Amino acid sequence: MSDMATENFANLAPSNAQKFRMRVLPFVLFAAVAVLIPLFGPSRSAYSLLNAIGINIVFALSYNMLLGRAGLLSFGHAVYFGLGGYAALHAMGMIENADGGFWGSVPVFAMPLVGFAGGALAGAVIGWPSCRRAGTAFAMISLGVAELIAAMGFMFGSIFGGEEGISGDRMNGPEVFGLSLGPIGEVYWFIAFWTVLAALLIFAFTRTPLGRMSEATRDNPQRVEFVGYDPTRVRYLVFIAAGGFAGLAGGMSAVNYEIFTPEALSLLPSGFVLIMTYVGGARYFAGPVLGAIVLTYMQSNLSDFTEAWLLYLGLLFITIVMYAPNGLAGIVAGLWNGTRATGMAYLKTWAARVVAIAIAMVGVIVLVEVAVRKSNGYGEVFEPFGLHLTPGSPLTWALVIVPLIVGLGLLRHLARDEQEAGA
Repeated sequence: MSDMATENFANLAPSNAQKFRMRVLPFVLFAAVAVLIPLFGPSRSAYSLLNAIGINIVFALSYNMLLGRAGLLSFGHAVYFGLGGYAALHAMGMIENADGGFWGSVPVFAMPLVGFAGGALAGAVIGWPSCRRAGTAFAMISLGVAELIAAMGFMFGSIFGGEEGISGDRMNGPEVFGLSLGPIGEVYWFIAFWTVLAALLIFAFTRTPLGRMSEATRDNPQRVEFVGYDPTRVRYLVFIAAGGFAGLAGGMSAVNYEIFTPEALSLLPSGFVLIMTYVGGARYFAGPVLGAIVLTYMQSNLSDFTEAWLLYLGLLFITIVMYAPNGLAGIVAGLWNGTRATGMAYLKTWAARVVAIAIAMVGVIVLVEVAVRKSNGYGEVFEPFGLHLTPGSPLTWALVIVPLIVGLGLLRHLARDEQEAGA
């Protein structure tokens, strides 16, 4: 019996091919995409967007070490991002003013390591009292810490530079890989290198005993304590690591933008990284990556088309929380698994859902855009595809009401058919 049980248990382990497909191949493809992008000759604006995406990927992955792995909801993760960025900029200043010596031999390419040290040190100091609590208490403590550090950013000008912040010059010190870090194309290689490396290191952390134990602490801290581990210590060590990688992202940002202001310590970036992680899917390692790509693109491009892009972001977040709690990664995984299990029928059902949602979104977009232009009071009119849509126009309300009724009706019909099929 025991031999048979042992053999059956061993069969549950993934094969080498499965390990390669799940753990190695995604990073190979990720690195390959990063290498191939410059071959297509991106514009300067495209490079700027890609650099921002790389920074936010690392930032979101670091946050998911707390939220997705350790179950710690933090409202102040930007503190460690900002402090890491400030540490990197101060180090860049020392490199610029160095006349030989230690700082004269430090390359700016290594500033993410300085940011990591700054973020980890801040995590060690702040996490000591914070991690003694979990759940709501931890979230409230993180919120108070975020407000405290953000206020300090305006009070201590010698460290944070006040409202103007502090700036630096990335074109100093010895070069690495022949990169002067002057042209934005060279900065892209810097961002790509550290993004891939940080993603690999964070994934490796999740495979360590500490990373595994953090998941156990998230699910059942009492059982973790019963088998001989201290949940508080596990949370504390994970908190330090998460702060370090957030600081690494801050160091990348310092080199990319060459300036940091106290706004980087505020609740706005803390809320944004929370939304990136949750929308992408906190239960999946690739979730924060998807969330960072989608939301950074929305932040950069959607704001050029509409003043209400933050409202659309809020609607997206609410929709994900209510109807897809596993985020975009969960939707992709469910679509893949459902298609493999049931074939094209499942894919057709999802395609019908997408069409229904798109129809309903037409009504939402028309309503929001007309309302925004009306509230501004500048006499602007929403004119998509040459249509003249004003609040008093019957066509406007037809384009609001009809798509909403049709789209929501289709979604309800599809849900009813799914329930009948399941019964």
